Parts: sequence; structure tokens; C-alpha cells
Amino acid sequence: MTTSFQEQWDQWHAGHEQRRADPHGFLSITGLHWLTEEPRSFPDAPGEWSTSPAGVTVALGGGESIVVDGATVTGTHTFEPLAERADRTVEHGDIRIEIARRGGYDVVRPRNPANPVLTGYPGTPAYPADEKWVVAGRYLPFDEPEPITVGSVAEGIEHVYESPGRVEFGIGGKTFSLTVFNGAAPGSLFVLFTDATSGLTTYAANRSLFIAPPAADGAVELDFNRATNLPCAYTEFATCPLPPAGNRLAVAIEAGERIPR
Repeated sequence: MTTSFQEQWDQWHAGHEQRRADPHGFLSITGLHWLTEEPRSFPDAPGEWSTSPAGVTVALGGGESIVVDGATVTGTHTFEPLAERADRTVEHGDIRIEIARRGGYDVVRPRNPANPVLTGYPGTPAYPADEKWVVAGRYLPFDEPEPITVGSVAEGIEHVYESPGRVEFGIGGKTFSLTVFNGAAPGSLFVLFTDATSGLTTYAANRSLFIAPPAADGAVELDFNRATNLPCAYTEFATCPLPPAGNRLAVAIEAGERIPR
């Protein structure tokens, strides 16, 4: 039995939605707390939290505890300093507390499975899958990887990513180019972009697209049907990067996920 293009997309998107609605995924985040040297307490997180060159410190009160790497911790605990974009997670009952470094700052983000944003999540609408939006392109590596500074949906924050190159492709007889970053899988790429649908039918700030590792001759495939929203489309407690300046396409990519309900 042959599976249609739409059915293949449906299966892929169902898996993506399942991961998005994980009990401790980004839909469960209840706060984004920027740490300073002044100890502060936050909802959904026990203790008082602060940061210093030595790392993030939590001072737990009487009867309070967290689980760190499987061990119950009480009193005062200091975590090793985090590298940029690194994070670690500790547990407090059903709540998981993310400790992360973003834009040069340490943050705490509690993740509560009972968060109404998660429990009431209705799913994400998308354009019907259409094979015309599977576009052939070519990967053009830089001589050396280049650091690219981009803005963030969090005011005053910048991210620096290493870009190995760019991809070129054609739509409607016109040639376009996008700066790419290294993907999570070895050899893969991902791209942040906006286009003429952004702010109208798709999320205004950004969309993300995974690109499989290029062939030996640089050939790549851009399946815009699989363009997805980043966490900032769903929660104000995100620090998502914005696309590089050149990644704002002057064409309507009527494919992929649309503005969340």
C-alpha cells in the first residue's frame, strides 16, 4: 500500500506535536527568571536562587528539597557554571526546573505539567502538504565557519551561532539564499527564516526548517512543508533567536505550520 505525500506529512506532524506536548516540554514552562547576585524566590521553584561567577546557587529552606542527578539535595547547593546555550534540569516533585545560560545570563525556568498552556493545548494548524514546496537547493560552505550574531525575542538578548555556509534555491524563477546553522544531527543543517506570510498566516518572528546532510556535490532538499514554529510562538517564557538579516524571504512560503491558535 502506497502512502500519499499528505499521509507521510500527517505522520511526521503527529510525531512533532506529540513531542511538543511532552509533560515537561516548553508548553509546561511557567516562568522565565533572569538570575542576579541577589537571591530571589520564584513560583513553582523551591528556595531562593542567585548567580555568581561560581555558578547558579539555590538556598533551600527547611523542609525543601530538589533532586539533582538522582540524589536528594537540601540546604544550599551551587551548580557548576554553564556554557552559553547549555542547560541542566533538576526535579521538585512533578515539577522540573531548567537551569540555563542564554545570551550571557543565567536563567531558571520551572516546567509544570499542570500548566494551562499545556493542558489546554489545541494543536497547531498548518497548510495542507504540497509537493511543490519540496525545493531542490545547493549547499555552499564558507571557507571557514563564521560566527553570526542574531537577535532574540527576549529584549536585550543576542545569540551567536556558528554558520558553516548558506543554501541557494529557486522558487518561481527567482533565486534565494539562506544562511544556515549546524543541526542537532551530525552533518545536518537548520535554518531560521521569515517570508511574506510572516505575521499574516505564519508566526511573525521566525520559523525553523531542518535540512538533511548535503550530498557530496552539495545538493540539499528544503521541504518547506516541514517548517515549524519555535517555542516563542506559544509562550512568552522563551529566548528564541531571530533569523539572520538576510533570511527574510521576499516570497510567500505557503507551507508548514501556521500561527498557533
